[in-house]
Amino acid sequence: MNRQNFSVQLSPTPRAARLARLLAVEQLRTWGLAHALDDAAHVVAELTANAVTHGRLPVRDFVLRVYVTEGVLRIEVTDTRADRLPQLRVAEGESGRGLVLVEALAERWGVTQGPFPRKTVWAELRLGRPGCGNLGAGAVGGQYKELLAGGKEPFQAPPLPACEPVHPQW
Repeated sequence: MNRQNFSVQLSPTPRAARLARLLAVEQLRTWGLAHALDDAAHVVAELTANAVTHGRLPVRDFVLRVYVTEGVLRIEVTDTRADRLPQLRVAEGESGRGLVLVEALAERWGVTQGPFPRKTVWAELRLGRPGCGNLGAGAVGGQYKELLAGGKEPFQAPPLPACEPVHPQW
């Protein structure tokens, strides 16, 4: 089984959340997963922003883990506020849509409790070959921008693009 891992512990600040996104993108580029960069970057940004905003306690860091195994990219963010669980909701105003975006991009996502006082919010993105509708259940590639900008619900996202068959180079 081919498994690639990346993990970093960061202070719970907005700057660290941005750094987490940049580090994750660079790691995915190093692994040759450029086709997954945009969606993974958005998921990392949302999960780390939530950890910084809602899971923050002074002097308690958060941890970002990214790994790939068997065609799945898993992104995990662990913080020290197990008492504050994320909730998927449609927000009014400028904020509160992060998990709607994660829901649209990820194949699946959830929360794992413990060990106390920690919780881990995770999301899994299905990896396929580049350019072949390889990501989540709700939206594809950059098309989620239209999804959110147009006020559409995630279930109204466009269908996955057709994939061309892969032929080995002889």
